[in-house]
Amino acid sequence: MIDVENLTKCYGDTVAVNAITFSVAKGEIVGLLGPNGAGKTTTMRILTCYLPADGGRATIAGKDVSEKSLAVRRCLGYLPENNPLYHDMGVVEYLRFIASIRHIPRKQINTKIREMIETCGLKPVISKNIGELSKGFCQRVGLAQALIHDPDILILDEPTVGLDPNQIVEIRELIKKIGKEKTVILSSHILPEVAATCQRIIIMNKGSIAASGTPAEMAGRTKGGNVINLVIRGPEAEVQVKLRMVRNVKEFEIAGEENGKTRFKIISSGDDDVAEELFRMAVDNNWTLSELHQESLSLEDIFQQLTIEER
Repeated sequence: MIDVENLTKCYGDTVAVNAITFSVAKGEIVGLLGPNGAGKTTTMRILTCYLPADGGRATIAGKDVSEKSLAVRRCLGYLPENNPLYHDMGVVEYLRFIASIRHIPRKQINTKIREMIETCGLKPVISKNIGELSKGFCQRVGLAQALIHDPDILILDEPTVGLDPNQIVEIRELIKKIGKEKTVILSSHILPEVAATCQRIIIMNKGSIAASGTPAEMAGRTKGGNVINLVIRGPEAEVQVKLRMVRNVKEFEIAGEENGKTRFKIISSGDDDVAEELFRMAVDNNWTLSELHQESLSLEDIFQQLTIEER
């Protein structure tokens, strides 16, 4: 449904999007994840025909965004980051206005408005002006305007920015519900939001794609594959020396100390059973081992390795 090839955009000497290539299949919910300034919003503005690209190519449902701009806009819904709404209009009035400029037949407008009120949970505020609404309900109105013409593709730029935790959960669940019937691409710099909502993740950094896939797939491509939590009672300095000698231990840090025990967070390559070697290390040195367990790298670990360390 969405195909991007060598897409490039510059603002003067600044390269905002640097020859990126990716695709989104029909029915997928894909997250664009990255720090502020990574190029997420610029990419979305190009896909939604708000900005022209300086190079490369992008197609939406087989239509080139630079050559078939109007046709592209008809088949997608877009919620920009700043969610521009007319605050002096009533909720129903605004949705009626959007339906008309989307060329929805007059006989169908009332039905479409009722559908959006039901789908986006707007019943409690249908008699209010948009300017009276909370941020959460404003986001729901923004989603309603993006959906009212029944597009096949939904593009959402930071859909939960500025919301409180309860509102974030509500909007997240709404997006997942919508994603059962639509192709969705959303951007965010909030890791839990992307992990909880998206089936696949594209991590952007400095205008380029740093990684793409599920968190598990990306873990194998980063410099570490597993995190090992080790709690041990022994001479801290000596333990650190021994850890550096264990094969496939990439790095480690002290995560805490309590009652003479030290907690280490260890990042390993994931190629061999490092946990077994750590167990032998403790036994051979007569150190007390209180905890030893291995887990996959979290999305936060992957994100830090692919973005923060490259800055």
